[in-house]
Amino acid sequence: MPRRVLHDRFFKQAKAEGYLARSAYKLIEIDDRKRLLRKGDRVLDLGCAPGSWLQVAGERVGPSGAVIGIDLQAVTHPMPAHIRHAVMDAFTADPGVLTGEAGGMFDVVLSDMAPNTTGAGDHFRSYHLCRRVIELLPGLLRIGGNLAMKVFEGEKYPELLRHVGRRFREVKGFKPRACRDVSSEIYVIGHGYTGEPVSAGPGGQTTS
Repeated sequence: MPRRVLHDRFFKQAKAEGYLARSAYKLIEIDDRKRLLRKGDRVLDLGCAPGSWLQVAGERVGPSGAVIGIDLQAVTHPMPAHIRHAVMDAFTADPGVLTGEAGGMFDVVLSDMAPNTTGAGDHFRSYHLCRRVIELLPGLLRIGGNLAMKVFEGEKYPELLRHVGRRFREVKGFKPRACRDVSSEIYVIGHGYTGEPVSAGPGGQTTS
């Protein structure tokens, strides 16, 4: 089925099912295929507006979990009590405040953030944004935790996979069907955060 038709389907489906954006189905497919989220997990959603990933993460972890979202834009839609969000910059926020709100280090960090797109140079800005997200992880993500992070594909993409692969037991790239057909976005999925860079070897693998 052409992606344009899928895009229309996901847009209509999101409205019918009460999701704030069709991007909800990206996280649904990511989690269905890659098994990132579990009941009771603590989840951090970076770049959470308009809130569709908050909704999905909240459903997946349930009331026994906690979902914390931050974005430069406000989320105005009401959320269940175990989902909290705030207007703040991900790169200046105090990690201790975020983990304190969640009740401990996060089990999963999600990032659907993207730079302002202008065409030329979008991939490089996206790559550097992802590198900055990785720099945040030591203060946020528990050892053994998982990551899903958006990046625009380009010449730096293999380098990013290697960079993430030195910090996770397994790293893969995944493109959900709900991505627009004209978009170069792909998601870097990391399982088993190690906390410190490790050399490639028998205990880990990096694949795209």
